[in-house]
Amino acid sequence: MAPPKVYGWVISPFVSRALLALEEAGVEYELVPMSRQDGDHRRPEHLARNPFGQVPVLEDGDLTLFESRAIMRHVFRKHKPELLGEGSLERSAMVDVWLEVEAHQLHPAAGAVVVECVFAPFLGRARNQVAIDESLGKLKKVLEVYEARLAQSKYLAGDLLSAADLSHFTILHYFMGTDYAGVVEAFPHVRAWWEELAARPAAMKVAEFMPLGAGAAAKKQE
Repeated sequence: MAPPKVYGWVISPFVSRALLALEEAGVEYELVPMSRQDGDHRRPEHLARNPFGQVPVLEDGDLTLFESRAIMRHVFRKHKPELLGEGSLERSAMVDVWLEVEAHQLHPAAGAVVVECVFAPFLGRARNQVAIDESLGKLKKVLEVYEARLAQSKYLAGDLLSAADLSHFTILHYFMGTDYAGVVEAFPHVRAWWEELAARPAAMKVAEFMPLGAGAAAKKQE
């Protein structure tokens, strides 16, 4: 059977989330590079894969999936279900809770800073400092919750690493390359959790696709 295919541009933290799942699961895959600048995501063949015209898309045999967190769940459900808390209703529920927290609490705040600090030059505009300051305020409040949680358990869903932790890597990788990394480093439990996450072999491999000078890298790539 052919290896699964991932479509997208690798500097995207969403595409890299899908790649991280595959790397963590030890699955061979094919990366099909696309160009945002050339409008590959708006072409009919890609809209047939994802009608919203976004990346990543995963093709796994006859199954086509979009949305990076759904792709991560599928990969782990198929290849490494322990990362979803398989076998324990309580643990799997906590994995789900913290995956939702990442998606709805941390990512919007950290992602807004990343867009302004990392990708604004690629988008052809200056950074919006007001947006950065507002998002940093929100992020600090979110990280207070993370600090309290990680003071109680080693990982977000308990004492074992899970998809809930891994889903944070790609956006935090970019955030930690901005001028505001100290916001995370100010919380000792969060800092230790992040450092362990970033040191994982799969994370280190995926980080190679995510240069912190992403704007320049994107222009060169595309």
